[in-house]
Amino acid sequence: MPENKLEFEQLGKRPLFKGFFEMNKYTFKYQQFEGGWSEPFEREIFERGHAAAALLLDPQREVLILVEQFRPGAVATESNPWLLELVAGIIEQGEQPHQVVCREAEEEAGCEVSQIEKICEYLVSPGGTTERIWLYLGKVDSTESPEYAGLDHENEDIKIHKIAVKDAFDMLESGQINNSMTLIALQWLKINWPNRARFWK
Repeated sequence: MPENKLEFEQLGKRPLFKGFFEMNKYTFKYQQFEGGWSEPFEREIFERGHAAAALLLDPQREVLILVEQFRPGAVATESNPWLLELVAGIIEQGEQPHQVVCREAEEEAGCEVSQIEKICEYLVSPGGTTERIWLYLGKVDSTESPEYAGLDHENEDIKIHKIAVKDAFDMLESGQINNSMTLIALQWLKINWPNRARFWK
């Protein structure tokens, strides 16, 4: 990670919109690599909140659980806006990221996470949003999971997919997975799969 020797100043923050999400306009200036300071500049920042997600693995059966649901943000660029994803949720005040994925596994996939391992945490798109995602691998019993799930009051209509690990790796290679958290989690699992005996000894 780069060693930060530079400084910045936040000169202003102005709310633009507040609904299901928020949008604020910030004014910054920062020290430049070759010396001096930048001119003040403005950026609109999407304040989505932070989230946690989990790749659900049944290690006994070598099966993954992924969920499929409609995503409005995919409409503009995807021919099919129903995406195959990890279970995930926004971190509410007072919650820890690992608590969120355990809750979301029950709500979105109908199964209980018995053990958990952190994969990583990352900034989704720091040029335009504050969102950070905590990513986990969660141990589940895939036989518990139903075919459909979701909360009506959150307008969720979720189809649950039980996919063999080897088939998920094929989907990864063929480009069928097209969202960042699922790509990152599957790539991590593929790298670590040869040493999978270490998972949850």
